Amino acid sequence: MKDVLKFKKFRSTIMFFLLFVMIGVWRWASTNNLFYLIIFGYIGFAIAIGSILNITLSKKRKHWGRKTTQLMIGFFMIGFLGFIGNENMQIEGFFFYLFSGIFAGATLHYLIAKIAGPLYFGRAWCGGACWTAMVLDFLPWVKPKYPRNKKLEIIRYFHFLASLLLVVFLFYVLEYKENDYPSKELVWMIIGNIAYYIIAIFLAFGFKDNRAFCKYVCPIPVTQKLTAYFAVLKQKVDTEKCTECGLCEINCPMDIKILQYVKEGKRILSTECILCNTCADICPTNAIKTTSGFDFQFKEYIN
Repeated sequence: MKDVLKFKKFRSTIMFFLLFVMIGVWRWASTNNLFYLIIFGYIGFAIAIGSILNITLSKKRKHWGRKTTQLMIGFFMIGFLGFIGNENMQIEGFFFYLFSGIFAGATLHYLIAKIAGPLYFGRAWCGGACWTAMVLDFLPWVKPKYPRNKKLEIIRYFHFLASLLLVVFLFYVLEYKENDYPSKELVWMIIGNIAYYIIAIFLAFGFKDNRAFCKYVCPIPVTQKLTAYFAVLKQKVDTEKCTECGLCEINCPMDIKILQYVKEGKRILSTECILCNTCADICPTNAIKTTSGFDFQFKEYIN
């Protein structure tokens, strides 16, 4: 019986690890490149390590599980694939590869983490793997000080459109092909990331909110949110355990009205949920768990 309980405890950890190993095997088999298996095996391993730490550490230290995964994947993406692999992992790099018909690491990354993947794990990339957020989450404003300014969210859509139009202009008008100048990919990535970090840290200080950049400026949620509506993995609050103390809402880094979903007897269906587990870690009655299911609604409950 104890063995069964232990397996249930680590079931999602095992499933995530196997999922990424399977993706690696698929790419290895289709390209005859063993490197894909190593890459995706490592990502699955990083997720597993973070998950194990989250399960085994005390409540006060559980967040180190997610931060460990963030650092392992973030430094790998930007350090190994970016600086060593010389790939532009910014969204402009994805657009360039897409228009060029190149199925590179960045193309595969966006497909899995930011377009198709959210159908299964929602915006978990933002909560546990983003190389920008891995720095922001060490800033002091983990708990937002002020309510979200919903009008500013439109900036992320203008950012997405501006990035797309820039690449369209360079690619089709100036006939700039990024893959013709490999060294420029590294320049694009360095400049893009420096700009992101400066803007993100400035916004965090200004709004007293570590995730202000994610809410207002980052273009990635534009694609993620479309598929995250239908995500299989979502947080669920056990109404029998919930005392409606409100700690989950107060500490949610994405300003989600969690108790509104509880009152309606629904899982947390917001596409702003990044599966960071902050609500679950802070809950004094352990009422919040990540569950699987098929449900969605387009209405968002945001503070």
